[in-house]
Amino acid sequence: MDIKTNWKRIRIHFSKSFKSCLHVSIASVDDNNHPTVTPIGSLFLNKDQTGFYFEKFTSKLPKHAEQNNNICVLGVNSNRWFWIKSLFKVKFKEYPALKLYGVLGERRKATDKEVKRLDRRMRSTKGLKENTYLWRDMEVVRDITFAKVEKINIGKMTRSI
Repeated sequence: MDIKTNWKRIRIHFSKSFKSCLHVSIASVDDNNHPTVTPIGSLFLNKDQTGFYFEKFTSKLPKHAEQNNNICVLGVNSNRWFWIKSLFKVKFKEYPALKLYGVLGERRKATDKEVKRLDRRMRSTKGLKENTYLWRDMEVVRDITFAKVEKINIGKMTRSI
């Protein structure tokens, strides 16, 4: 799968993945060369094979980036009906999961446009007290440049995609 020609499709997949499980998983490697995974609920993909996430609660991912800034982002469409329909048909009409390989950039102050994107995403939780705790003061982002995408294959169920 080519990342540039399929970028729109990739963005749609990650949007569906986020809607179904409210996060993606970012894998990185620590300074002892051990792999680790960080759940991120604020990843956004741009229109040009780049993205960013808000770096408020992450503690290990920024430390790992100091030694090795390569990452892998896993987005799984966990929508129950998507899986049930696919299991009955014994085939997926879309990929159930994609991995994006990229490089973390430097931390920087979020733009107003980026904060508005986050506000739109979290709108459904606006009336909850925890919304303020989780999403207030989201001021710092980290850019990601993606170079490669890998589709997750599940045998004959994904063969025709």
